[in-house]
Amino acid sequence: MTTSRVPRPLPDGTRDDATNARLEQENAQLRRAVDSHATVDQAIGVLTAIHRLAPAAGFEVLREVSQHTNTKLHTVAETVIAWALGRPLPGPVGQELGAAVLRRSRQQNGPDAEAR
Repeated sequence: MTTSRVPRPLPDGTRDDATNARLEQENAQLRRAVDSHATVDQAIGVLTAIHRLAPAAGFEVLREVSQHTNTKLHTVAETVIAWALGRPLPGPVGQELGAAVLRRSRQQNGPDAEAR
């Protein structure tokens, strides 16, 4: 006898309350994930446009700032977008962002890129 992890519908085609609650929770989690992903993509676009970074380098900048400031990635992304719209960057985020952009720019363009 095999069991399935997917609950089967009731004989009338509906699902029980526990299944409905679990599906609603999963749906909400997926919506938040999609929204967070879009925010991160927008912040990568900001870094790409302003600092002329490749998109992969823009993501690495966001990731590094997130790790070094102990801030969630989507929160760092929201901060970068707000900065692009004229808000000041919080001190620690601004410092880490500047350092991470400099590191990635050097990696992307080579160590003598500043002399050009």
